[in-house]
Amino acid sequence: MSLSIRNQIAGTVTAVTTGEAMATVKVRLEGGQDITAAITVDAVKDLGIAEGSAVKALVKATEVALATAAVDGISIRNQLAGTVSDVATGGAMASVKVDVNGGGLTAAITKDAVEALGLAAGSSVVALIKSTEISLATA
Repeated sequence: MSLSIRNQIAGTVTAVTTGEAMATVKVRLEGGQDITAAITVDAVKDLGIAEGSAVKALVKATEVALATAAVDGISIRNQLAGTVSDVATGGAMASVKVDVNGGGLTAAITKDAVEALGLAAGSSVVALIKSTEISLATA
């Protein structure tokens, strides 16, 4: 299956914690960084997700926020350190490619945000992704 979601990073499930309807799935990316996805318990069962499962974390570019440093005092658990590899700006929006250990991410943010943060190739950034915005795919 082909997907329009550009952000697809491979990893291995390290833990699954289930509740009544939702589950949190911790994934170690190939580069060693950890992320957490919040998905339904039904999805965990249907996909056969368990500790040791190979998965791909899928995130729409519009769901990736960028900061110039790690952020304290925020509910967003997924903070991936990386380096900007490319910035393409249009009239209002920008596409920012970020190299993170284990893969690459694309963030769709405003042109104003790119300018305010001073983002350019080589800039250090932290990609922020809510765990509810990460989908998981199995092979």
